[in-house]
Amino acid sequence: MRNLNPTLTTVKPITTLERTLGLDSNEISTILAIPENQKYVEKTVPKADGSLRTVYRPHPLIRKAQRKINNNIFKEIVIWPSYVFGSLPNSVIDKNEIERKDYISCAAKHCGAKSLLKMDIKNFFDNIHIDHVVSMFINFFGCKAEIANTLSRLCCKGEFIVQGGLTSSYVASLILWQLEPELVRRLSRKKLTYTRLVDDISISSKTSHFDFSMVISLVTNMLHELDLPVNETKTKVSHLSTEPLSVHGIRINFKQPRLPSNEVRRIRASVHNLTVLASQPGYRTTHDYRGDFARCMGRVNKLKRVEHEKHSEFLSILQKIKPLPSPKDLTRAREMLSRLERDYSDKNETRGYRTRYFRLQERLNVLYRKKDYICEAKSIRKKLKSIKPNENARNNF
Repeated sequence: MRNLNPTLTTVKPITTLERTLGLDSNEISTILAIPENQKYVEKTVPKADGSLRTVYRPHPLIRKAQRKINNNIFKEIVIWPSYVFGSLPNSVIDKNEIERKDYISCAAKHCGAKSLLKMDIKNFFDNIHIDHVVSMFINFFGCKAEIANTLSRLCCKGEFIVQGGLTSSYVASLILWQLEPELVRRLSRKKLTYTRLVDDISISSKTSHFDFSMVISLVTNMLHELDLPVNETKTKVSHLSTEPLSVHGIRINFKQPRLPSNEVRRIRASVHNLTVLASQPGYRTTHDYRGDFARCMGRVNKLKRVEHEKHSEFLSILQKIKPLPSPKDLTRAREMLSRLERDYSDKNETRGYRTRYFRLQERLNVLYRKKDYICEAKSIRKKLKSIKPNENARNNF
């Protein structure tokens, strides 16, 4: 397998948080000094099985620090291994190939399998201790203990990471960096394919009725090294001879990943429902419709990812019922332009300025869909040419 070990794009260690995160020492001290009971707001959200999941919303300042850790460390300098998937940046393999890190690409690794093992790490985030996070920053990133401790405190709630933390999925994806590569090597010798999408582990074989008993022990032992428990109720072995095989809801017993037929029917129904909503007078200009449209487009785009024949048909329908602009969009565009003009001299190299600049460009694209707004949209776009973000904005905050 290619790229078994996670690596860094630079040999330079993280020597100062101020330079790495774009935060001065006073800002970092202020964030760390937030009382523990104010750092996160707890809430519950329903899970797919009807039970409730506890998630935490970070304090705005912690959210700001975690976003910078993601952008300047996890996204910027980590080269992720080929078997880890999730909310990670896509990997550039060469000029002509990009390795996507979404769940469909994860499932595609197992296409053609005849035997499948699924394992789940029980309460993964809640069991990743701050000591493991500190060790990761010291031994993988080469940080000094003081910097590693500060970064870990910014990533954790108390002694553990939590669902809702912006850095949590990145930490979870990397926390097994010392143990996972050797496991993958051992499995590859048995012609087995291993993937992990956050806490979901999938291992497949192209051999019918493969015996996974030893494999289960190997994975369990690896997880126990970090005191991570296995959710035994979700450990499942499947064989193609008795049932269709799927990984993350994607059918894998073909050369290419496929969506289940019932999922395609749901997407078709979603497109139909959207056309009904679009026919209601004035609804295409509403905020609610934009949310409905975005969700439907996301579902249709799944068909493109699996090269389904219905993608072009459904996409053609959506192209005819795009959201339309309202007077509020024009007012909002004027306000956004005004703020960009005000901030250009001081903030044109920041990532925030760049983000706001392209959000206005997207809003102008919506305005162009109505003749009444095209003239002013063109005027705003012309003014934007003189206040473009500095290219250094890609790396600054």
